Amino acid sequence: MHVHGAPSSAGANRTQSVLRISLVATLAYVALTFVAGLRAHSLALLSEAGHNVSDFLALALSFVAVYFQTRPADHSKTFGYQRAGVLAAFINAATLVAISLWIAVEAVHRLSAPVAVQPRLMMYVAATGVLMNGAIAALLWGVARDVNLRSAFLHMAGDTLSTAAVIAGGAGILLTGQNWIDPVLSLLIAALILWSSFGIVRETLNILLEGTPSGVSLPEIRSGMEAVEGVVNVHDLHIWSLGSQTRALACHVTIADIPPSESACILLKLNHVLNEHFHISHTTIQFEHTGCQQLEGCVVPIEEMSRGHGHSHHGHAH
Repeated sequence: MHVHGAPSSAGANRTQSVLRISLVATLAYVALTFVAGLRAHSLALLSEAGHNVSDFLALALSFVAVYFQTRPADHSKTFGYQRAGVLAAFINAATLVAISLWIAVEAVHRLSAPVAVQPRLMMYVAATGVLMNGAIAALLWGVARDVNLRSAFLHMAGDTLSTAAVIAGGAGILLTGQNWIDPVLSLLIAALILWSSFGIVRETLNILLEGTPSGVSLPEIRSGMEAVEGVVNVHDLHIWSLGSQTRALACHVTIADIPPSESACILLKLNHVLNEHFHISHTTIQFEHTGCQQLEGCVVPIEEMSRGHGHSHHGHAH
């Protein structure tokens, strides 16, 4: 049993290697910021450690999802495990939304009740964070082909910006003595993270709810299929995403009452149109000779069946 579009084992191995390196580096940085925060009594550095714990969990989630995505389809999971990555991306993005809201709340609180910070220690630890997070984000960018890894990349890119802002904030506080610089920068970073995360949440929710994939036009696909010679009409058309890179289609196609050998030729042409023009390779197409009522799907009227006219050819392609 095979589902087109499942990640190759070679690509998955490279991705898992990148994620493994990222996990080790992130855990080391969490330890560094936590110890430095305790020594300096710095809430900002302890918060940075907490933020990076969420990054560690996000990377671990992506690592597990990549493993599941490479597993072949079986009798219990006939479409494979492609949505494991989509689910991981949704959780990652939702976590980012929560983190950005928390940062915004803390920033507003600090604007009303300024906290004295140690700018030099902030800058030293944050500089290490920028180098580490930036390197991890660059590695993830090289393998971020699906929504799961894009969400992990956003986590690390957001952290790179936040740690860079800590350096800029530390320098500003060192030069001016104005502690409000830190929370203002935090608000800007939170807004950026929030904006990026909403896009991932929207995309993953659409996949999980089996919505029509973004950029896909049902009328255009129906017209393309009805342009194939021998097709009378196309109805009960459904298109959804199996994963972030694989689309599936199911529909009913009315054709003339012709031998199965002739209908096989029509099926071949339909799949060619769908694959070449719309990048849909997993299809389930049912042929029929009579019109059917379109209620919750396609139901052939009982009186037609009783007269023996409900016979239809079935075509299935992958």
